Amino acid sequence: RPVHEVRKRLGQELAREQPVDADVVVPIPDSGVYHALGFCQVSGLPFEFGLVRTHYIGRTFIEPQQSIRHFGVKIKLNPIRDVLEGKRVVIVDDSIVRGTTSKKIVKMVRDAGAKEVHLRISSPPTTHPCFYGIDTPTRGELIASSHAVEEIRRYVTADTLGYLSLEGLLKVVPHAADGFCHACFSGDYAVPFPWESIQQLGLFEP
Repeated sequence: RPVHEVRKRLGQELAREQPVDADVVVPIPDSGVYHALGFCQVSGLPFEFGLVRTHYIGRTFIEPQQSIRHFGVKIKLNPIRDVLEGKRVVIVDDSIVRGTTSKKIVKMVRDAGAKEVHLRISSPPTTHPCFYGIDTPTRGELIASSHAVEEIRRYVTADTLGYLSLEGLLKVVPHAADGFCHACFSGDYAVPFPWESIQQLGLFEP
């Protein structure tokens, strides 16, 4: 199935599960664009590019140091004041990892004049690391592994925060429950790991 169509369907399901009274839907480029389009199709809210991305910066959550991630966010995204000022804004993204990037984005949107900032995430909370080839942070660094949704909302300073449920995710992707790994959301690994002794490998370690 075309990936962009699945992403739009995830956004549609997110809008059904986590509706919000707002003025405009703004995606986090580029990861949240199709999810936001789907959210708009169900919610009826207008879609706007209120954040513009420079493509010279890669995935900030992979960077090893907080100072580098902070610098990357500051030059990666630029808010458009004309789109955001005085508006109740829904920010749509595909995930929250550590939460630090989301916090900076919410502040950036508020500083651009947004009246309210509502964060919507088109996946369940990421509570477990990936041991199958994705260089995610360790479990201790994943904010959702040790904090409830309301605690995360307060940390990122959003007015509201809503995630897509695992049931909603599986409903969108045909046969997902039978063959797709969702261990990062559920902790249900196809191959069990001894949590006390395992060391998570870095991206370039043998």
